[in-house]
Order: sequence, then structure tokens, then C-alpha cells
Amino acid sequence: MQKNDVITVIADGVGTQGEGIAKADGVTVFVPYLLPGERAQVRILKVKGNVAYGKAEEIVTPAEERVRPACPVFYRCGGCQLQHLRYRDQLKFKTGLVRDTLKKIGGVCAEVSPCERSDKEYGYRNKLQLPVGRQGEKNVVGFFAERSHRIIPTEECPIHPQWSKPLIEALLGFMEKCGLDGYDPETGKGQVRHIVVRELKKKYIVTLVVTVRQIMGIDYFTFLLDKIFPEYSLYLNFNDGDSNVVFGEEFIPVKGKGTYECAEGGILYEAGPNTFVQVNDGVRAKLYEQIVSLVKETDAVFDCYAGGGLLTAMLAKKCARVYGIEVVPEAGECARRVAQKNGLEDKMFPVTGRVEDVLPALLEKEDGVAVLDPPRAGLDRSVVRALLSAQPETIVLVSCNPATLARDLGLLTGTLCEREGELVKTEGGAPYSVSLVRPFDMFPQTRHVETLVVLKRVEVNGAK
Repeated sequence: MQKNDVITVIADGVGTQGEGIAKADGVTVFVPYLLPGERAQVRILKVKGNVAYGKAEEIVTPAEERVRPACPVFYRCGGCQLQHLRYRDQLKFKTGLVRDTLKKIGGVCAEVSPCERSDKEYGYRNKLQLPVGRQGEKNVVGFFAERSHRIIPTEECPIHPQWSKPLIEALLGFMEKCGLDGYDPETGKGQVRHIVVRELKKKYIVTLVVTVRQIMGIDYFTFLLDKIFPEYSLYLNFNDGDSNVVFGEEFIPVKGKGTYECAEGGILYEAGPNTFVQVNDGVRAKLYEQIVSLVKETDAVFDCYAGGGLLTAMLAKKCARVYGIEVVPEAGECARRVAQKNGLEDKMFPVTGRVEDVLPALLEKEDGVAVLDPPRAGLDRSVVRALLSAQPETIVLVSCNPATLARDLGLLTGTLCEREGELVKTEGGAPYSVSLVRPFDMFPQTRHVETLVVLKRVEVNGAK
């Protein structure tokens, strides 16, 4: 098998990225957008040993599960991977993905509940984040192609609400009228890098990420935004760095309030331009309801990576006391105001700092429930060590990355251990066992999945 060969394959599996997997002449071939059972003509793009990567040139026999994608740039854009797969089969794929990843990477064999569906298959995202660039003589707005920083221009995005289309039109019109250029990462030229919009119960926070602190004609942009959003704030975020980080540290208010107040689950909360909020309101409500159901009225809870304090407050409303640990100062201030607004100041204690720095000392003081919702990189190794040392009664772990979740669970349950800086599989023996694994489809049409795991401390002769 060589590059540019065209072969006929039948997919017999699906990979972690949602790609089809087939066998041909002893070689495993990975083919994006190919579904199990489909027969296809595939052009080989790369061969490395007994592994090859190809592109489907013709689906000869489509699977029953195949549907027409809603997005015209689906096969070029890197944002979604599963629009061609019927939604109920997306849920089956994600359930299997979590189960297989836990076993393969972490050595964790656990029963996985069926993936909790999203009530909205499209239009579910409350946050839009788009890179802005320049191609030739034109400004472009869109999403990056898979594994690249090449922008695929788009007029709208189906997994976002309908306001995405007029917003993109407004941004391009504003830039054209005011002579602004999209950012070129190779030259560092261009004034506009990203547009980020957060929707909070029909209130909007718009952030334009720019390489200069003043944008001529910004009033014209607010004029255009006035026609799209009934109530909104506009910020400029100054970022002239050469990294891929979206936001710089400086937010410059242009119009509107600094934060917006919302209500959910009987809690008044607020968020600003850099406050973490789960992107799918409906699935977030299901996830948080499940987490709150896991704790008792007498519990002390340590809510790690707490964001603006919504879940912290929901837990504090039920429990004896909750410590919300968050590194972003803006989010920490939001959490303090949430405690005040909901009369929870005697039960809800926001702490600003890194989880790895703050959690060990808190765990030394009292037993309780550790709730952790880390970023995609998973738990810092020092956090895992602190949990294993203090052994809180219950650990509730939420993850958007099955691979790092598998690693962290392996360390907590003892199916993995660290030897000379390397992780190796073992026979278990750590103080925790898995009592629940439940995926939540926070991200329909994509390969991503949110997973809730509950770990219980193993009691030995009545002691930790």
C-alpha cells in the first residue's frame, strides 16, 4: 500500500476521533467520516508501517445511520466530527468511547451508563468563539480546519443559535468599513484576532480580541450589535502575544455592564467575559442536578475549578458548607457576590487560587466530598496525591476528556501507578472504587463528551 493508492474498504470500527477504521492488506486504515459497515473507495494519504490514513472519495454502500450534515462546511471545518451520524447513534458512540478509553488507557473496567442526551441537537451552544484572519485581500471569520490554524470561512454555525449569522455579517461589515484587518499569525499583522460571544439567558457579552488598545470606528460596531442583541456588553480584549491563547489579560469595557445576573436551580448567579460557564444550558442543568443529588445535608464539600460559583451555591444550598476553589480572580469575585445574593455567606466560601495549592490544606482540616471539574488536561498530579493522602469519603469527578479522565481514575483506583516518571498498569489496591460513570452529551455533533464519575472510599476494617 502506497500514498495515492485508491482501495476499496469496509469499515469495521470507529476511532476516538469519530473516524472509521478498516483493514486492508494487513494495514489498519483510518478514514474520517466513514461509518462502521460502510463500503467506500478510499484514497491513501499517508502510510506509516502498518497504519495508514485515507480520504473517502466515494461511499459505495452508505450505512443506515448516515444522515445529511446540517452545515455546508462540515467536511472541511474542524469544529464538528459527527454531523453525518444519526443522533441516537452519536450517543451510542460516546457511551462506547468512554467505556473503551477508561479500559484502554487507565485499566479501569467499569459499567458505563448510557450517554445522557441533549434536548437540543443543534443551536445548543451559549458561547461562540471564532478566529478572525485574512486570506488574500479579504478578511475571513470561521473555524480552524482539523489539526491546523487555517480558517475555514463560514457564514453561520448550526450548533450555535441563529444570532451567529448576523453577528458574523456585522463583524465583517464593521472591519471593511473601518479598514481593519484580520490577524496573520505568521507576520503578526492585523488588528482583530477573535470574536467571542457568551449568551446568558438572552443577555450577551461580546468580546473583540485585538492587537491594539484602541479601535477606530468602534461605535459603528456597537451600532450594528444594537440590531442583533437586545441587551449586551462589549469589551475589547488586548492580546498582542504570539501564542495560541485566545484572551490576553486586559479587558477594556466599551459598552454595557461588566457582568450579567441570571437564575438557575433556585440560585442567582452572574458571569463576566472570562467566567467559565458550561456551554450547553440544558445538559448543564441535568449534570448539576445529578451532582447535587450525590451529597448529603451534613457534608462538607470542596468544589474545585469552581468558576463563577453556580454549582458551589447549588451545593451550599443543600450542604453544611462548601469551599469553592477557582484560580481566575474575576470568577472568584463573581462567586463572592453569588454567596451574598443567595444568603449563603455562612455556608459558601470562595477561595481564589490554584487547586493544587489550596486543596491539600483544606482536606487536612476535615473529611467530606471533593467535587472536581478540571480543564481538558485533567488533574494535576499533586491534586491526585492530595486526594490519595487525605482520602475524602467521596470524589465526584467531571471531565470533558476521556483520555485524561482514564489516567486520573487509574491513579485514584490503583490500576495505574507512577514509576520513574512513567505511568504503568498495576493490579489496583488504591483506596477508591468507581461507583458511577455517566456520560452527558454536552457537545452534540462533535466527538467530545462530558463524563461524571463517582468514586467511593474503600473502607478497610472500619477505617480509611
